[in-house]
Amino acid sequence: MKVLQFTIPVAHDRTVIVQEDDMPHFYPYLHRHREAQLIWIKEGEGTLIVANNMYAFQKGDVYLLGANQPHLLKSNPVYFEENSGLKIQSLMIFFDPQGKLAPVLALPEMQWLATFMQQHQNGFKVPQAHQAHIVSQMEAVQQAGNTEVMVSFLNLFQSLQQLNNQLEPLSTSILSGFSESEGLRIGHIFNFLMQNYHRNISLEEVAAEAHLTPQAFCRYFKKHTRQTFIAFLNELRINEACKKLTSSQFENIASVAYTCGFNNITNFNRVFRSVKGQAPKAYFKRLLQI
Repeated sequence: MKVLQFTIPVAHDRTVIVQEDDMPHFYPYLHRHREAQLIWIKEGEGTLIVANNMYAFQKGDVYLLGANQPHLLKSNPVYFEENSGLKIQSLMIFFDPQGKLAPVLALPEMQWLATFMQQHQNGFKVPQAHQAHIVSQMEAVQQAGNTEVMVSFLNLFQSLQQLNNQLEPLSTSILSGFSESEGLRIGHIFNFLMQNYHRNISLEEVAAEAHLTPQAFCRYFKKHTRQTFIAFLNELRINEACKKLTSSQFENIASVAYTCGFNNITNFNRVFRSVKGQAPKAYFKRLLQI
């Protein structure tokens, strides 16, 4: 297998880079780049991992990912099935606060923007009620000519800045200090867990994937994710369970629990409550009322 870089280069011939993707699935590996990234999910569903946190993403979501923030957009398994007919679409805006944009941020008139970017190095999700407005401004940046693109970009971030008190960080830990080798190893572990969460995974098995002893693996994983292996795996399984609970493809909660790697419904209910703060039935009922 070809070894993929952890740090992915982004074309930087412009101050503001706009990219539109239309593919069978998102790039399925943990990676980072020096540019911050604003992304609109036009089509697609899956799991977003940002540093050591994970979120279920869906069509319409808008996220800001910080500069050098490790992240992974993992499309749901059905997107990888042959002849599924599914695809993902996204609109992305890249910009490097420490690169070509730095002289702009140094201007006294741009102090508000420099402060906003500093405050949100760990990214955020745009609240659903404001997604349509932010998307329209992202499209304005995409459609702007050379002399208008910075004006559109500033208008976009003025709108985001107005939401400042509603924005919560995607991650409370900064894992940007990964070396390339560490990033590749952590990325391989994440991908292994995401592909196998539905079955029993022993500590010895996942440690072998990382080429470490079980004891060394536990220390390594906790150091680089600030979570234990079990806590991360449980959160991954509950995240997948939440997506299945809303898919209408399963008859009951018990069937969801077993397809997400839990051996009994009692353990599933206990872990679900510890991760989500409420029982699965209450969570599902609340979703139906939204």
